[in-house]
Amino acid sequence: QVQLVESGGGLVQAGGSLRLSCAASGLTFSNYAMGWFRQAPGKERELAAATTTAGSTYVADSVKGRFTISRDNAKNTVYLQMSTLKTEDTAVYYCGATRYRYLTVSEYRYWGQGTQVTVSS
Repeated sequence: QVQLVESGGGLVQAGGSLRLSCAASGLTFSNYAMGWFRQAPGKERELAAATTTAGSTYVADSVKGRFTISRDNAKNTVYLQMSTLKTEDTAVYYCGATRYRYLTVSEYRYWGQGTQVTVSS
């Protein structure tokens, strides 16, 4: 049974930092591209950052220069380091796993339960 478990969310003031973690089990982690998505109330889920099986990374323009994605295949974990947080970063953050096109949300087969990130002004 595949499980993705996010942690590290919380309440932070604007300008602050958080690091999210997503621990995976039940799959061969190194065979999957991993993505961090976010969904704000009333909005669609959007890709914030992704990392491929080769370790290449993608970061959305909206968070470029502030968010960094990384993975540790030995720990079956993907991280999202978020800095200089803004109120508009407030959302539920989800990690996902895919063996296919990592820029496409519908290609993600496995999802975590999400972790809330709230940025206050």
